[in-house]
Amino acid sequence: MAKKFKAVLRHSIASEQRRMAIALLSGGLDSTVSVAMALDKGIKIPLALTFDYGQKSAPAEIRSGRKLCALWKIPHRIIKLDWFKDIAKGSALINPSKQIPQLKESDLNNPAKLKRTAQAVWVPNRNGLFINVAATFAEAMKADYIITGFNREEAITFPDNSSRFIKATNQALSLGTINKVKVVSFTINMDKAQIYKKGCDLGVSTGATWSCYENGDRECGKCESCLRLARASSH
Repeated sequence: MAKKFKAVLRHSIASEQRRMAIALLSGGLDSTVSVAMALDKGIKIPLALTFDYGQKSAPAEIRSGRKLCALWKIPHRIIKLDWFKDIAKGSALINPSKQIPQLKESDLNNPAKLKRTAQAVWVPNRNGLFINVAATFAEAMKADYIITGFNREEAITFPDNSSRFIKATNQALSLGTINKVKVVSFTINMDKAQIYKKGCDLGVSTGATWSCYENGDRECGKCESCLRLARASSH
């Protein structure tokens, strides 16, 4: 019995050591903490991807991604999607002539307001595309997972951040990849305050992250993403 137990234990440890994941790293709080949680669980990350799809915050996101990957010693690659700016002109995240909505913290409790804000910054099938690009790398590199920073707070207004989206995507990936790559998010059942606290517990410095929809020397403090971070850090 003891020999059998030891054999099972060795197999379990070996299985844990084989787990690998490609990380989708925007440099924001959610993706950063999700990656930190993966590393804490012993998952190996041979590559992190940051996408430049013409978004206003791209330079800051890339700087943050590089900084974080240097700290973690994870290879970092920037994927440029120049054509996005030609087809996503309706999004305030991309179109320089459209202003990113500025909110007050009280607006975060206004579903109608948040629905309008989500529509203003929506980028067509963005997360779906990012995941499929990452899945190509994951299959080629024999990685098991794609790490995302999806969470239950943003899933209320952004359905492509939800557990339903992950489940549906994984069904497609089970047919589209030989090794049945899966999307995971270690923050999926957490709100921003819980994510912030978990990041603090894991030693994640928000000074190394970038959660703002804008680009600049400092975060604007007025967009929805900035306000969610500020509210989370105050709890």
